[in-house]
Amino acid sequence: MTMFAVAATAIVIAMVLALIRAIAGPSLYDRVLAGNSFGTKTVLLIGLMGFLTGRPDFLDIALLYALINFTGTLAILRFFSYRTPSRALAEPSPKTTPSQKEGAV
Repeated sequence: MTMFAVAATAIVIAMVLALIRAIAGPSLYDRVLAGNSFGTKTVLLIGLMGFLTGRPDFLDIALLYALINFTGTLAILRFFSYRTPSRALAEPSPKTTPSQKEGAV
């Protein structure tokens, strides 16, 4: 039982470190990676708690959360691949710049 308590403590510490990286990340991709890492650690913690309490249905919840975490990460990366964070809410990013239009023949 103490081994699982140590594992749960290590997972919580890793979650706190990922949360710190998500807040203080220098770039957008560092923050997305930290959020994905936090979600993965959450899946591990849910699975571990399900094992400790003897409830195998927690594994289904953990798998569902992992699927939602993966889909959310892909959605966020796709959103920011087409828009820059500063203009994400203001206007869509242009397909061509004015300098590209002038240089076209």
